[in-house]
Amino acid sequence: MNNPKKCPYGLYAEQLSGTSFTTPRVHNQRTWFYRIVPSCKHGKYQKIENKYIIADFSKQIATPERFRWNPFPMPKDEEKIDFIDGIRTVGGAGSAETKTGFAVHVYAANTSMSNKAFVNSDGDLLIVPQHGDILITTECGLLAVKPGEIAVIQRGHKFKVGFPEKGSRRGYICEVFDGHFVLPDLGPIGANGLANPRDFLHPTARFEDKEGQYTLVQKFLGGMFEAELERSPFDVVAWHGNYVPYKYDMSNFVAVNSVTVDHMDPSIFTVLTCQTTSPGVAAVDFVIFPPRMAVQKKTFRPPYYHRNCMSEFMGNIKGQYDAKPEGFQPGGGSLHSIMAGHGPDAGTFDKCSEEKGDPPVQMPLNALAFMFESTYFMRVTEWALKEAPLEKDYHKCWAGLKSKFDPEWRKGNDAKK
Repeated sequence: MNNPKKCPYGLYAEQLSGTSFTTPRVHNQRTWFYRIVPSCKHGKYQKIENKYIIADFSKQIATPERFRWNPFPMPKDEEKIDFIDGIRTVGGAGSAETKTGFAVHVYAANTSMSNKAFVNSDGDLLIVPQHGDILITTECGLLAVKPGEIAVIQRGHKFKVGFPEKGSRRGYICEVFDGHFVLPDLGPIGANGLANPRDFLHPTARFEDKEGQYTLVQKFLGGMFEAELERSPFDVVAWHGNYVPYKYDMSNFVAVNSVTVDHMDPSIFTVLTCQTTSPGVAAVDFVIFPPRMAVQKKTFRPPYYHRNCMSEFMGNIKGQYDAKPEGFQPGGGSLHSIMAGHGPDAGTFDKCSEEKGDPPVQMPLNALAFMFESTYFMRVTEWALKEAPLEKDYHKCWAGLKSKFDPEWRKGNDAKK
C-alpha cells in the first residue's frame, strides 16, 4: 500500500510524479515520500529578482559564431555567494513553458545554502562539478559529489548545495526541459559498455526534524520565487520509487573505440541522453572524453574537422583536450553551433598528421572534458557575451591552416611504389 489511512510513525504520504499518470509503465517515474509535514505547508510565494537565470530563449542572441570562454570567474573572498546566487545562464534553446529545449548554466559559489532549499519546476538539472567537492542534500538523502562525478536532480526535487570545506566551487549545469535523462541504447555494442546501470548511485533516506525559519526558492518559467517555511523541507523519513536523484563517477565509464582505422563519432562516449520524440535525436546528449587508448592505424587520431546538425557546448574539467591542448582551459567552455565549422587547431593538425608510425597511445589519465550536444539551435545570453571571460579571437586558432593541396601527389606516390 502506498497511501494508508494512517502511516506508521504519524507520517504523511506524498507522491512526487516525474511523468504523467498515464505514461507507459516502462517510462513512468514517480516516488512516494513518507514525511513529517506535507510540502503544501508554506507561505505565499514572493517573486525575487534574478537577471542571470534564463528559461525562455526566444529573445536571446542568435549567431553562428564560434565561441570559447576562459575559466569562468570564481567569487571574490569577501563575497558570500551560494549555489543559487552563483548560477549564470550561458545559453540554450526553446522554453520551459512548452517543455521543449535546454539550457546551459555555469555556477561559481563559496557559501553553503544553510536554511535554504531550491526546487526547479522547469526541468532536470545535470550538475558537473569542475572545482571543489559539493554536498547535495535532497529529499531522498545525501549525494557527495566531487569533480569527475556528476549528479542529476530531477524536476520537482527540493535540494540544497553545501560545501564540506572552505573555498570557492565552480562547475557546469545542463537543464533539460523535454523529459528525463536515460542511458543510451547500446545496439550492436551488446549488453555491456559505456555507462553501466550498476554504477549509478542513489541516496539513502535521511531526514531532519528541525523547526525554524527556512526559505524555499522555486524556479518557475525562469522566474525566481521564494516562500517561507516553518521547518526543514528535508523531512522525508522513508521513500520508495524510481524518480530519485543520482550520481555517477565518470571513471567507471567503459569506453569503446576503433581498433582498426578511423576516428569514431563522439556518440560512442555518451553517458546519458534526453531524447526528443524523434528516435535517435537528442534534446541533449551528455558526452565525455575520458582517458582511453588510441590504437587506430594510418588515422588522424584527434577529432576530425566537422560541421554538425547539432549544437555542441564543451567544458573542460581537468587537463588538456587533444584537439586544442593550449587554449581550452579547465573551468572554461566552448560553443560550436549548428553547421559552424570546427576541429583541431593548426598546431595540432600539423603535429598529428606528420607523426611517424602508429604506436598505441594512452590518452592522458589526468584529462577529462565533456560535451552537451543538442539538436536545438543554442542562443547565447548577454551575460555570456559581455560579462563572461570570452576569448575575442577564438577564430584565430584556425588561422594557421594552410593549403597543402598537391596536384602532383599521385605521381609522387606512384614513383615511390
